[in-house]
Amino acid sequence: MKHATFDFDATAAAFAGAQAYLPALDLSLIDSTQQDAVHALLSPGKRNAFFMNAHCCNMMHRDRAYRTAVQAADVLLPDGIGVALAARMTGQRLAGNLNGTDLIPALLAQAAKMGKSVYLFGGTPGTADAAAANLTKRIPYLRIAGTRDGFAGAQDTQAVIADINASGADIVLVALGVPMQEIWIHRHGYKLDAQLVTGVGAALDFLAGNVSRAPLWVRRARSEWVWRLAQEPRRLARRYLAGNPAFLARAGVAALRKGAGAGIMRRALDITVAGFACVALAPVLALTALAIKADSRGPVLFKQTRIGLNGKPFTLYKFRSMTQDAESCRAALLASSDRDGICFKSKSDPRITKVGKVIRRLSIDELPQILNVLRGDMAIVGPRPALPDEVAAYPARAMGRLSVKQGITGLWQVSGRADIAFDEMIDMDLAYARTRTIMLDLTLIARTFGAVLSGRGAH
Repeated sequence: MKHATFDFDATAAAFAGAQAYLPALDLSLIDSTQQDAVHALLSPGKRNAFFMNAHCCNMMHRDRAYRTAVQAADVLLPDGIGVALAARMTGQRLAGNLNGTDLIPALLAQAAKMGKSVYLFGGTPGTADAAAANLTKRIPYLRIAGTRDGFAGAQDTQAVIADINASGADIVLVALGVPMQEIWIHRHGYKLDAQLVTGVGAALDFLAGNVSRAPLWVRRARSEWVWRLAQEPRRLARRYLAGNPAFLARAGVAALRKGAGAGIMRRALDITVAGFACVALAPVLALTALAIKADSRGPVLFKQTRIGLNGKPFTLYKFRSMTQDAESCRAALLASSDRDGICFKSKSDPRITKVGKVIRRLSIDELPQILNVLRGDMAIVGPRPALPDEVAAYPARAMGRLSVKQGITGLWQVSGRADIAFDEMIDMDLAYARTRTIMLDLTLIARTFGAVLSGRGAH
């Protein structure tokens, strides 16, 4: 019955060319920018749409009714960094993060311009009303067709359906929480006259002001889940601290099974290790950032252009371990390098701060490169990325170290780091590039812990 009433031809046409199948999740998701997704969702035709994040994917493996609802949905929207990382495991880059908290206001703003109305269903008593009041203040000419809470107001399903249809709403936002909202839509959505029905989770709480959003820089770093965890640790600890690593591990195994070639396996390893490190090392990252701020003036993160795979430049991230004017002072210190060859290293570098000495000794300064790994600029294992002027001075044989993705750890790092001469480092990197295997990468990752604890060559 449901499948006969939704306009699948119109949905297919609206999202033609904008679907991406993710083998790691066994799902087809919309692959488009937010603006394109909004226009497609509001195009002629009747459809339901679900947001899919790491928690939703975990829920699919535990709840058969929810899995059935997801598999029957007309549109699935990628939500959050977890899904993006699962795509990266098989070399895919999604065009946008279509999370409900950002997409819904944009969708309603466009709906208002088109003269469409919206019905808000769900949340605690008063939440839908508060969200409606805030939305009408933020979005000129937005028509609220009606509101209904998700507690007493949701007890009589037939009354809910009748109320929504009587309101004449073009869009229905259902906020009953995952998986209840998707199951409700799957079972009853075909009875609604609205063109678009979507589950929005906690979006009404954000719109009502019940829950505050993370600062913009946190959202841009795709880390709003950390902010939410800090706000509601008891409720969300299991979902994020246990759920996120479980999701990444499951997606990594699926990518290995369904993918082909060592490249996919290595990328899956990178994403799994980096994703787990983000969660496990979150306290260390936070404490380091606070220590850097307290110790010296300047930003917490240090950004620098490095040369990556096949000579392509990228922005490398590190915790700042030097004074703010370190780059401008570098040229005057080149003659004092403790290391033979092109790469500059000095144990007595006067630019290093007090905190910098500690985090360099423990290699904590390198941890933000986890972001480079997640972005695909670097790997967990590989030659260390060099500066552009260093690469420009490379002898011809040294260019071979750029034939593989640059890494956080590798043969050089576990064998003495700065105590090793430049030519010997090149020999190690070339040997790695010729003989690398997944087993070698796992061995080097394991040996990295011993190298960090010994502190050999770390300065």
